[in-house]
Amino acid sequence: MTAEAAGTVEIGGALARLRRATGLPVAFGGLLESGRPRIRISELSGTHTASLRALAVTSGNGLGGKAVALARPCAVTDYSSSRQISHEYDVQVAAEGIRSVLAVPVVVRRRVRGVLYGALRSAQPLGDRTLGAAMAVARDVEQSLVVRDEARGLLAAARPEPADGSRAAAWEQVREAHAALRALAPRITDPQLRAELLAACGLLTAPRPAQGTALAPRELDVLSWVAAGATNAAVAERLGLRPETVKGYLRSAMRKLGAHTRGEAVTAARRGGLLP
Repeated sequence: MTAEAAGTVEIGGALARLRRATGLPVAFGGLLESGRPRIRISELSGTHTASLRALAVTSGNGLGGKAVALARPCAVTDYSSSRQISHEYDVQVAAEGIRSVLAVPVVVRRRVRGVLYGALRSAQPLGDRTLGAAMAVARDVEQSLVVRDEARGLLAAARPEPADGSRAAAWEQVREAHAALRALAPRITDPQLRAELLAACGLLTAPRPAQGTALAPRELDVLSWVAAGATNAAVAERLGLRPETVKGYLRSAMRKLGAHTRGEAVTAARRGGLLP
């Protein structure tokens, strides 16, 4: 599955969750087109017509375009009469019969990747609770896209390299990607997706001996970044921990592995199949 197709699947699944979470009867959305400052609405849920399908929403235009340009959620109580937005897409919106609309951008690494919309067929305010629920769904999509991006980078780094000394550099990329994926896992609220991500991390390591040393998840997270060359301060920033907490996890991991230095701990963890 291509990256674009995978992202479209994420958007489609998010629309059903958005309708459940907000109670809004209509939802639609799409991803940013490659190389163009516009969103292509590709997925619809609860619509009565196809008027919005394949609609290209340019950054700055309409409600969704405003959300893209500002990189923040936007909402209007009555789309057709709102003075807060431009009206390039009034015909399509009117054909679907929606009035109150919210648009939440999907932002990955400070870049808008898509927009999720929710709508009512009547003109009434969409409260903070509704907007908050829609934003939570968008955050889930963001996390999924981050995971997919990291996984693609990981696969690219793991491809065989010519025997010219670049293989070592490729493995360092694999190790850094492994650490990044483990750091993402605690932020994923979907338990199944989190378990699948950790299982994928496990595929990057050597088979563990039956009686091998076991490290706690956070000890392994810290050691993964240490293996990638990160300082304690950098590890703390990556994992959202205090530097003192990182030191505590590292000391604990070193003790379990029988290591006296950071380097010895990394070597022991790799030998035990805990790290790639």
